[in-house]
Amino acid sequence: MDLDLADNVALCTAATSGLGLASAESLAAEGADVVVCGRSESRLESARDRLEATGSGDVRAIQADITDPDHAETLVEETVETFGGLDHLVTSAGGPPSGSFLETPTDAWYDAYDLLVMGVVRITRAAYPHLRESEAGSIVNITSRSVREVIDDLVLSNAVRRAVIGLMQTQAREFAPDVRVNAVLPGAHETARIEELIEDAVDRGEYDSYEAGYEDWGSDVPLGRIGEPRELGDVVAFLSSPRASFITGVAVPIDGGSIRE
Repeated sequence: MDLDLADNVALCTAATSGLGLASAESLAAEGADVVVCGRSESRLESARDRLEATGSGDVRAIQADITDPDHAETLVEETVETFGGLDHLVTSAGGPPSGSFLETPTDAWYDAYDLLVMGVVRITRAAYPHLRESEAGSIVNITSRSVREVIDDLVLSNAVRRAVIGLMQTQAREFAPDVRVNAVLPGAHETARIEELIEDAVDRGEYDSYEAGYEDWGSDVPLGRIGEPRELGDVVAFLSSPRASFITGVAVPIDGGSIRE
């Protein structure tokens, strides 16, 4: 299916790896001009090369940390100056540290809120005037299935990410009909984040090996495996596209059927 995204401009935050990069790849494969940001210069170069090999559109990789208000403003300004506008925003962020409630220090709560919620607030404030001017304006927030069903030892993700869903649903009403706003709720996908969580669990003695942890993560998924990142990226591209023109304010689980409610 042609998603009619050719020559559109998409900005994807925290998109040098994982699900953010997968989303940028899917948009690039549909012919969109794509801007990605991240903090690591080497990972930015790798992401740019990968995206340039994926699609026919132009690619820009900009070093930025969206927890910094100035960086968020500059990132949007550079995107608009380069491409003359902005049609789609995809927000992503690295996951907060794992851990239980009792072992999570107070400072970690503030850091998680700044990363997961205020990062979205800052970049959306900067991007909205340009998205409103587009005939195809859309926002997709990448969050987690933990906003629907808590995951053991991920108290920060379980609690803090839910604010993004409330924000998304509010914006969907406030920004309509000019800009559509949706979210995706990924379950386990084969990313560096999953590797980190499994390794942390091995360190805590919950698994004997990484392989045992990896197998366990897929054992409770009805489809019998964890996801491939591009499977989520393709949904993000669809939600950004005119093919989803009557969809706004929804949170789509992409988890192989893991959520039980």
